[in-house]
Amino acid sequence: MLRGLDIRDMLLIDRLELTFRPGLNVLTGETGAGKSILLDSLGFVLGWRGRAELVRQGASQGEVTAWFDLPPDHPARTILDDAGVPVSDELILRRINTADGRKTAFVNDRRTSGEVLRALSDTLVELHGQHDDRGLLNPRGHMALLDQFANSEAALVATRAAWRAWFVARRALAEAEQALAAIRAEEDYLRHAVDELDKLSPEPGEEAALDAERRRMQGAERIREGILNAVRALGADGAEGQMTDAARWLDAAAAQAEGMLDAPLESLTRAMNELAEAEQGVIACLDALEFDPHALEATEERLFAIRALARKHGVLADDLSALADDLRARLTALDAGTEDLARLQREVAAAEAGFAGAAVALSDLRRAAAIRLDSAMAGELAPLKMERAVFETRITPAEPGPDGRDSVDFTVATNPGAPAGPLAKIASGGELSRFLLALKVCLTRSDTGLTLIFDEIDRGVGGATADAVGRRLSALAEGQQVLVVTHSPQVAALGQHHWRVEKTVSGDITTSNVVPLNAAQRVDEIARMLSGDVVTDEARGAAAKLLMG
Repeated sequence: MLRGLDIRDMLLIDRLELTFRPGLNVLTGETGAGKSILLDSLGFVLGWRGRAELVRQGASQGEVTAWFDLPPDHPARTILDDAGVPVSDELILRRINTADGRKTAFVNDRRTSGEVLRALSDTLVELHGQHDDRGLLNPRGHMALLDQFANSEAALVATRAAWRAWFVARRALAEAEQALAAIRAEEDYLRHAVDELDKLSPEPGEEAALDAERRRMQGAERIREGILNAVRALGADGAEGQMTDAARWLDAAAAQAEGMLDAPLESLTRAMNELAEAEQGVIACLDALEFDPHALEATEERLFAIRALARKHGVLADDLSALADDLRARLTALDAGTEDLARLQREVAAAEAGFAGAAVALSDLRRAAAIRLDSAMAGELAPLKMERAVFETRITPAEPGPDGRDSVDFTVATNPGAPAGPLAKIASGGELSRFLLALKVCLTRSDTGLTLIFDEIDRGVGGATADAVGRRLSALAEGQQVLVVTHSPQVAALGQHHWRVEKTVSGDITTSNVVPLNAAQRVDEIARMLSGDVVTDEARGAAAKLLMG
């Protein structure tokens, strides 16, 4: 509930502080006195977009502060938590506008953005008037209003969840179809590449091993002749034979050499042993270098084939095996793709059926609520002297979406037999005001925590009709706070709290002020509204009767 409003240096207001109360609050005053300035100032502190130039002429800045009561379960508390603003039972909004156009906003003394103000305003205040395109006249909001009237939150949540599941299933199917189409486009390439890789079957590290083997065989071919010559020089026809002859000759002469050949013979024996060991090592090396010339050719062919395949696929030779596994997996996916698509198609069909069922259930709730709303509107329009008017909630098929398959529009026909049309286009000014009031009464069945503001919603009506409008506003105010800007004495007389907006001129300076009225002052103000500038005793008597109900 709006508890108070403090305005400083805004338009024609120098300094003004108002304290509002529960129930029906009415503001009256002559045309041009400044009633719209109050709404402009309130809209400014709530972050609404309005006049560009609000600062009073000659002031450096204008400032508006509004404070509200917040019950424990008020939805504004969630917005405050999300914005990191301290939460208490009182909410204080303050917004400053400098003369050069800069705006600064504070919520509970914490600086914040205009977006946060506007989010809070949706939970705090609702404005209705003949030129209100933010509320009941906006067809885009009619579905939400009907859903609120129908208490269809659970069905709406279920429909949105079913829509999300259907959307996810369709996306998964589309992605699978796209991936499968891409694989099918390269199926011939995949099968050829896998066949080529499988035939060669390269292994990680094989290229390095083949390259080393090739270099070994090429080296062996170059050094083998020299090693053969060494074998001949060390063998029986070479050093071994000569040392054997020398040992035989020395051994025959040793018996007569009186021991002088013993040491040479031992040395020669050792040398022959070393020579034999060297010969065996050289022969072993020669055996190791023995290879089939065809083996070198085969090694080179496989090495070159592996390197050519790696270049063809743009990978390292050691990665060919992994590439083969990847391509083979893509082929497997292709072969299994039909089964996957069939499964995904079944999931899409199931999700679509789930959404269709949820959407039908939601539509049924809306159609039943539409009948109740139309009946309630008929009951509300009769006291407002519009018993011949017809209000109809039209529900037509729409493209599927998160909120189901319905389009909702509030339509009216002001006279029997006349075609029905959109609320904002068919009704005249006075009729529109009464339609809006009746609709708001029907849609507001409990205290929503909102402060409802009606800006001259009684324009164009008078007499018994104006009295009916006032009584509906009074009934509406039993459940929540209502502020009414009015020119109707019948409406003003039904207010529980009454303020008069006044304009004064001092020299060349014009200012607006708002004065709370006591019982006697209310009689004079309503008498002025009845008779004009000259207030007569008869007018005061009529005003007193109006106030007595």
